[in-house]
Amino acid sequence: MAIPTEAEQIESIDQVESEKSPSAFVLSQAEIENALRRGSNFEDTAYHNEELKSLTRYRFDKVRERAKLKQSVSRLVTILFPELEKLVPSLHIASVYALLSEYPGAKQISEIHLTKLTNLLATASKGRYGKDKAIQIRDAARTSIGSVMPAKFLELKHTIKLIRELTSEIDEIEVSIQKIMDELNPPILSIPGVGIQSAAMILAEIGDFSNFESPDKILAYAGCSPSTYQSGKLTNCYAHMEKRGSRYLRYALYNATKYVCHWNPVFAEYLAKKRAEGKHYNVALSHATKKLVRLIYALQKSGKAYLVAA
Repeated sequence: MAIPTEAEQIESIDQVESEKSPSAFVLSQAEIENALRRGSNFEDTAYHNEELKSLTRYRFDKVRERAKLKQSVSRLVTILFPELEKLVPSLHIASVYALLSEYPGAKQISEIHLTKLTNLLATASKGRYGKDKAIQIRDAARTSIGSVMPAKFLELKHTIKLIRELTSEIDEIEVSIQKIMDELNPPILSIPGVGIQSAAMILAEIGDFSNFESPDKILAYAGCSPSTYQSGKLTNCYAHMEKRGSRYLRYALYNATKYVCHWNPVFAEYLAKKRAEGKHYNVALSHATKKLVRLIYALQKSGKAYLVAA
């Protein structure tokens, strides 16, 4: 028997389809609307999830890049004006960056007119620092052991410029994340201590909670479940985190747990209890992370907000 051509196969299929009863193709208006609604909701959720994942990972990389630059600033200040670090709460504040952007070394700062230095600090700190702080910094600069290295001066100025640019980019990313989170309004945000950025990364990395049978599956996916070393008859009694899953989710959960344990009395008490049992802080925090994941799982599956105990 001859093999039918492609055109004949298509014609045969069309004939079979045309012979079907018209009722086979008829859907009620309610069925059509439900199907469209389900499809629309799925597409919206999937779109938001992909957008959040891209944005939160992009922000994560930017923040990490900025952290490295801040380390460079600290290193350069140690070379050029080591005494400055003891005069301010942090080197990475607006007033210090404003000062070092114009006068990156102790030598330049020691030669500034007091009025000009006072105005610079007062403006950058929004009135927090005045003449007293200006005198303190200039006096320290005049007796500083800092090196005079033009190449390092330039490097410090450029590094601060890059940090400012990255901060502006991170702010822009966070605005986009905030818009999506405002639309989603997830129950996870009702937990005291869980911020927008941590919540966004957790939701983005987990995605559809129905894909996980239990909170333990999420912990395993994040690489937060303990692993045990075993070789022959030897079993390591000190289990360590696997750290084989999503590093983004693991970071977000760990970071969120620290804040939740600070702001939520229930979690603070739980962490204190584990510490009282003699557990190391990181081990105790991992137990609190498991507790937090169970709570997040329950809230997201039920759609209900967290109720703070009276």
